[in-house]
Amino acid sequence: MLRKTLPSWTSQARLCRQMSVVAKSLKYTEHGEPQDVLKLVEDKLADPKDKQVLVKILAAPINPADINTIQGKYPVKPKFPAIAGNEFVGEVVCVGDQVKGLQPGAHVVPLASGLGTWTTHAVYTEDQLLAISSKVGLAEAATITVNPCTAYRMLKDFVQLSPGDTVIQNGANSAVGQAVHQLCRAWGINSVGIVRNRPEISELKQLLQGLGATAVLTEEEMRTSDLFKTGKLKRPQLALNCVGGKSATEVSRHLNDRGVMVTYGGMSREPVTVATGPLIFKDIAFRGFWMTRWSKENYSAPERKQMFQELCQLMEQEKFVAPTHEMVPLEKFKEAAAAALNFKGFTGKKFILDMSC
Repeated sequence: MLRKTLPSWTSQARLCRQMSVVAKSLKYTEHGEPQDVLKLVEDKLADPKDKQVLVKILAAPINPADINTIQGKYPVKPKFPAIAGNEFVGEVVCVGDQVKGLQPGAHVVPLASGLGTWTTHAVYTEDQLLAISSKVGLAEAATITVNPCTAYRMLKDFVQLSPGDTVIQNGANSAVGQAVHQLCRAWGINSVGIVRNRPEISELKQLLQGLGATAVLTEEEMRTSDLFKTGKLKRPQLALNCVGGKSATEVSRHLNDRGVMVTYGGMSREPVTVATGPLIFKDIAFRGFWMTRWSKENYSAPERKQMFQELCQLMEQEKFVAPTHEMVPLEKFKEAAAAALNFKGFTGKKFILDMSC
């Protein structure tokens, strides 16, 4: 009589369920500044069942949207008590009996937002997770679902770009800006970045050009540049705006006929305005983009799967790196949150909570 041998991962899952898992999580029960309302608490997690997956979180970034959500300034409102955070990379510890596509040891990232990711362990459902290669770096994987995806979709969905075309963007040193430069380099597109002047401007230009920027100019330099007038580069058909105000107006002036400006942020807190001439005589268009909305509307779409595959491939080939960042222990969340709010460096530095140890 043949003895049926269980797969090793099934044995691991059953062994896991005999262990108690205590999660350390950053929770809040009211809106306010992160350093004031976040509390590090411990909770014992139930064993995963059915289609549930127990995940050990390895790293989770602190994004502006996370801070705004805690402050109560973001369109997404969590139910209290809430665990902060939206992005992570984690490792599957064990799975429920009905889980088919994930095994212990697999690295995963979230497909849904608002899951609560500033925690050492969490239980999610299988359809909320996406398995990615463990060859993708920790920082790259932890930050893949927001900034790189935002850059990818804006470059893909508004204008049909071809190698040799030009994209122009302000806030070119932001995390999304850094992602845009790298994707443009991978796809043969010219990437022109506009940044505010600062004492470290030479170092900043060098860093962004190293990521793939074709040209980096200050706002003052852009006003007098002949980059497009002389034909050095094609006039851009696509502009990306995360600043608003005068910066957005100036960027829109450089668009080609029937060009499109896509706004995904408003750091200046000023409205987007357009010069009347370009609006009428060039017939330029203005659009908005919110990654959270796109992800919800395309949750299971093939285009989303293709996007993650392409981004992961670039990361594995080291053709796409994480934004400038600093890894910090979970226990130092107050310092990290305060630094994320007050950071004045010349790059869009991102703080990532490190729970990998």
